[in-house]
Amino acid sequence: MCAADYKWSLRNLSGKEYEQAKRKCHARGADRLQQLCFANRGVYIKLGQHVAQLEHLLPEEYVQTMRRTMLDQCPVSPYSEVSQMIAKELGSPPKELFASFEETPIASASLAQVHRAVGHDGKELAVKVQHAGLRDSCTADILTVECLVRLVDLLFPDFNYTWLVEEIKNTTPKELDFSIETANADRSRKNLQSRRSRVRGRVKIPEILHHLSTERVITMEFVRGAAVCDREALQRMGVKPSDVAKLVSETFNEMIFTFGDVHCDPHAANMMVRKKNGKPELVLLDHGLYRQITDEFRLQYAGLWRALVFGDAEAIKQHAAAMNAADSYAFFASMLTMRPWEEITK
Repeated sequence: MCAADYKWSLRNLSGKEYEQAKRKCHARGADRLQQLCFANRGVYIKLGQHVAQLEHLLPEEYVQTMRRTMLDQCPVSPYSEVSQMIAKELGSPPKELFASFEETPIASASLAQVHRAVGHDGKELAVKVQHAGLRDSCTADILTVECLVRLVDLLFPDFNYTWLVEEIKNTTPKELDFSIETANADRSRKNLQSRRSRVRGRVKIPEILHHLSTERVITMEFVRGAAVCDREALQRMGVKPSDVAKLVSETFNEMIFTFGDVHCDPHAANMMVRKKNGKPELVLLDHGLYRQITDEFRLQYAGLWRALVFGDAEAIKQHAAAMNAADSYAFFASMLTMRPWEEITK
């Protein structure tokens, strides 16, 4: 339907009239994509979340529509399914495993939703429960999405987003195994609190209760905080947004350049801020997707940033080529710095 809309609406148009009609097509297409993702859930919502992060590559209408709804306003699984999943994974229903368990989730994402609970020791907990049926439908859903994207690619040769499907194919099966997420969280917590870390004591990764966690359920300590992009909440807390931005940057610099072990899903719904000793503390959530990067890549990436800082065009081209972006060095540089190429190299 979207493809037909573009073909029909843009026929015989040019110039300003073409651009106006195209933006309207983008808006309608974004609404249809949102409805498709919510109706089919799972992998489709994961696709929508990827779209929400591609502001440098996709039309603004798609990015903004997905960003408004796909990060933390996803469809919710009924409590009956949640209870069955917990009983199957942990051996008992939530009402027995916990002193209390809130039936209404506090957040819902593409692959799971989170419920607040209280342990029998009185500690507040967050219980992340995978949506039922995702593993069974994952392969078929990915194949369907791949077919749809390739069809659009045939109709519109300039579309060229088949790489996005490959990314989902590679990452989603890993994200459906929560034991990988718990291992990532434990390893990253150890890294960021080690003596080598420059953000030691300023980043919080919730502790995992491993005896209440499986491949489809994670139980962790409950941590309160403000959304990382909620400027008003940060100011009420007495925290400067600029200090938060600096801390986020420093944290991911540590992951990339010191440890080579990087959280690869750092959107706003996965980061919170709380105040600790008068300063911001970053709370990192959702550790399902990490990437280990080689020393060679880290050296090239460091060299690229040095070249960007000094506006060295030849060095930028050299390092971009080493990172498989030889033909797109200017766009790559602009994407990293959010500045036009002419301003970077002036």
